[in-house]
Amino acid sequence: MAANKEQNGCARCERLEERLAELEAELAKAKKNSSNSSKPPSSDIVNPGPKQGSTKRKNRKRKQGGQPGHARHERTPFQPDEIDVTWIHYYTGCPCCGGQLIDTDEPEKVMQHIELDVLPIRVEEHRRSTQRCTQCDRLHCPPWPEDLKKAGLVGPRLTALIGYLKSACHMSFGSIRKYLRDVVGVKISRGQLRKLVAKVADSVLDPYEQLLAMLPHEDRVNVDETGHKENGERLWTWCFRASLYTVFKISPSRGSQVLEEVLGQEFNGVLGCDYFSAYRKYMKDFNVVVQFCLAHFIRDVKFLADHPKKKNRQHGERLLELLRKLFRTIHRRDEYASEASFRKVLNAIRNDLVYTAIMESPGTREADNLGDRFVNHFESFFTFITTPGVEPTNNLAEQAIRFVAIHRRLTQGTRGEAGRNWCERIWTVITTCEQQGRSIFEYLCGAVTNYFHSRPAPSLIPAPDTS
Repeated sequence: MAANKEQNGCARCERLEERLAELEAELAKAKKNSSNSSKPPSSDIVNPGPKQGSTKRKNRKRKQGGQPGHARHERTPFQPDEIDVTWIHYYTGCPCCGGQLIDTDEPEKVMQHIELDVLPIRVEEHRRSTQRCTQCDRLHCPPWPEDLKKAGLVGPRLTALIGYLKSACHMSFGSIRKYLRDVVGVKISRGQLRKLVAKVADSVLDPYEQLLAMLPHEDRVNVDETGHKENGERLWTWCFRASLYTVFKISPSRGSQVLEEVLGQEFNGVLGCDYFSAYRKYMKDFNVVVQFCLAHFIRDVKFLADHPKKKNRQHGERLLELLRKLFRTIHRRDEYASEASFRKVLNAIRNDLVYTAIMESPGTREADNLGDRFVNHFESFFTFITTPGVEPTNNLAEQAIRFVAIHRRLTQGTRGEAGRNWCERIWTVITTCEQQGRSIFEYLCGAVTNYFHSRPAPSLIPAPDTS
């Protein structure tokens, strides 16, 4: 009888322990946010965590604004060739007694002033005269110039401005109409605006395809992807970021075939990416060198450090300390006597990190999943140690694709192929111009002008480094 009670008690304890483990796993999953998982930051707004930030802000002693010791930032003055009108202010007599004043050697005090013209447009009217030949008695009317015929109602700079407002400023057609009506002083219908945006998209087609064709030959490419909406369907926007340009491609697939299509089967560079399965498959199928993002790995380690299980928390804290040590070393790279000594220290920290993740795992499912990443892809997490110029994180691609996420939230996606083409090309132009330090608007002006004159668009291919 006593033995039966003991067996029942043991069985009950086992069931309670299993139930406790399930509840701890559910609690840990519910606490996931953008800081300890790959969830987007927007999810923190929907499911906010404990309000710790407000307490920190209340206890913070630092005042808002510029801090003591920080360099002061001032706007660069306009140069003399950029100034349209100069006004000189002076007295005709002494303001105190009315006496005569003479000039001194004191430097003039300068204040620059910017103003908008009343109507920043120029309206032109073109007329074709019909003439009769006195010899053959035929009527002749000259054809419209090709660039004027392509432009139609709106000239190249205003067309480029509309494309700029639609893309870089995330403005809707309705907002653009209000801006043109109230500020520029011209009324343009929504249909006409759509046609103008299509002209801008056509004008940058060749530069887009040139950059797309260059990607397979790059030494380093960072890749990321995010969702794209189109008429209720889920598509994917892929971001391919090279050192001096970025290419966006919208695809119905999130699989490795997109990587194969864009980068090819013989990509010899280093692919920077997160641990998503499509990148692992592409790496395995075509033997591609990969740098998995350590920032994503750190977020997964933070998930362990916040886990309800004590074993997971202790294991996560040990890994976090080693990761902090790794990045402190990377940030102090210039302090080392040689590159060899720097990499020697990095290798030692890497070995400690891998040993801790695998050999000192507490044996829980969460910790073992993390350790399996090093078991299966040990070298791919530390490619940056052996390959100069490779970043340990995928921040470059994630920063570039942030613009797309904002645009998606404001515009709610596209409606068809024309909209997808517009997004791919204009996002590529915007991000690439920012990388190269070029004016987005001036580039669009040049592209649209050349398109109207049937000339090649300005190239987005970066100039070779001759230094």
